[in-house]
Amino acid sequence: MTASQTDEQQDFVGALRDFCARECGTREQRDRLTDHGKHQHSDELYSRLADLGWLGVGIPEAYGGSGSGMVDACLFLEETARGLAPTAGFGTTLIVAGAYERFASEEQKRRVLGGIVAGQVEAIAMSEPEAGSDVGGLTCSAVRQEGGGFLVNGQKTWISNAHQARGILIIARTDRTGSKHEGLTMLDVPTGTPGMEVRSIETLGGTETNDVFFTDCFVGDEAVIGVEGQGWMQLMAGLNVERLIIGAIALGMAERAFDDVLAYVKERKQFGRPIGSFQALKHRLADMATELECAKLLVYDVARKVDADPNQLLPREASMAKLKATEVAKHVSLEGMQMMGGYGHAVEYDMQAIVRQALVSTVYGGTSEIQREIVAKTYGL
Repeated sequence: MTASQTDEQQDFVGALRDFCARECGTREQRDRLTDHGKHQHSDELYSRLADLGWLGVGIPEAYGGSGSGMVDACLFLEETARGLAPTAGFGTTLIVAGAYERFASEEQKRRVLGGIVAGQVEAIAMSEPEAGSDVGGLTCSAVRQEGGGFLVNGQKTWISNAHQARGILIIARTDRTGSKHEGLTMLDVPTGTPGMEVRSIETLGGTETNDVFFTDCFVGDEAVIGVEGQGWMQLMAGLNVERLIIGAIALGMAERAFDDVLAYVKERKQFGRPIGSFQALKHRLADMATELECAKLLVYDVARKVDADPNQLLPREASMAKLKATEVAKHVSLEGMQMMGGYGHAVEYDMQAIVRQALVSTVYGGTSEIQREIVAKTYGL
C-alpha cells in the first residue's frame, strides 16, 4: 500500500504510529486505559484523538471533518488496530456517520456528524435474539402515535458500544403489511431516553457488546433518519462501508499478530539458534506475510472504488474484503499463538487478546458464511 499512498497519507500513517507508540505502546499504558483489558474503548484516549482532529476522518468538511474518504478512514482503522489502541467505538461510529451523511436532514447531520468529530461515540442496533444474519426477520416495533412520534418496543442484542454511545441508530419495524424487507425504518434514539435500558454482555473480549431493551420508549418524528419504511434499502446502501470498516480493523489486528510473533521467533532460541530459523516456522511466516499482503491489497482496492463512486454498490468486492481480512486475522493470530507456545496463551502477552478479537471478527457484521453466500450469489449461484 505504501507505493500508492500520497505524501499526506504517509504522514498520517506515521503520525498515527507515533501516537499509538506514545499513548498506548506499553502493556502498562493499555492496562490503565482499559481496566486490564476489560474495556475495548477508552474515552480518555478517544478525546485526545478528537483534539488532534483525527476523528473527522471520513466526515465532510461542512460538518467539521477532514473531507477525506474511505482510504483515509481505513488507514486510521488499520493503524489504531495495529497499535492496539482502545478505540473500539470508532468503527460503529463511522458506520452510523455513513448513514447520516447519506440520509439525514441538514440539522441531523450538523448535530450528529459534528458531535462525532468532537469525540461522540455512536452505536447501531440491528441484531435481535431471533434476527441475526437474517436482518429482515427483526421484530422490534416502532408504532406511530396519533399525536406524532413512535412508541418503540422490543429487544436488540450484541450491540457494540451502546453503553458508551450518545445515541443508538436502531432499525425498527414500522409497518407489517408488506414483505419482511419492507416497513423498516431507521430511528435515532439518544441513550438515556425513558423506556430504553442498556445491559452489558460479558464476553471473552470484555464489555464491548450489549442488550438494549425498549419498553414503550417514545421518540418524536425528528428521530426518523431518511424515509420511513425505507430502512432496508438504506441499510444496503451502507454495506460497502460497514464491511470495509471491519476489514480494515481485522487487517490491523492481523498485522499486529504478525509483528509480535515475528519479533518472538527472532529472539526465542531453542537447540542453539532462533526458532524462526527453522524451516517449519519460517515457511509458515512467509505464507502469513503473503496472505496479509493479499488482504491489504483487497481492502484498499475496495476503499479506492468506494471513494471513486460512493453510491456504487459493491456487494461482491466488499464481502470479499471483509471475508478475506477477518479470516486472515483469525489464521495469523492462531498461528502466532501456536508459534509462541505457552507464551501465546499467557495473559502477560498480547497474542491471546488478539486471538479473541480476531475470532469474533469472523462473526459480527455478517459471518464468513454469509459473506461467502453473498459472493456466490453475485456469480448466479
